[in-house]
Amino acid sequence: MSANAHGHTVAAWTGVTVSFVGFMLAGVAMVYSIPVLVIIGLVVAAGGAVVGKVLSAAGFGKKPDTHAVATSKDAISSSVSA
Repeated sequence: MSANAHGHTVAAWTGVTVSFVGFMLAGVAMVYSIPVLVIIGLVVAAGGAVVGKVLSAAGFGKKPDTHAVATSKDAISSSVSA
């Protein structure tokens, strides 16, 4: 799993951190019975996914693999058409 560097990007770390902060805010607000902060915390937590996608689209995500291995479906279709 670690060979493909899954999650080792600025986009992934930032998205997870924003989501974590949102969940922590919502959790503390639940303990203190502040429903408005619970909702704000959950919105921030969901915003973490958006932040991660935006950063990934901006070039801070995983770079595309230039040495992609052909899948078995690609190999079969190329051998049939040849």
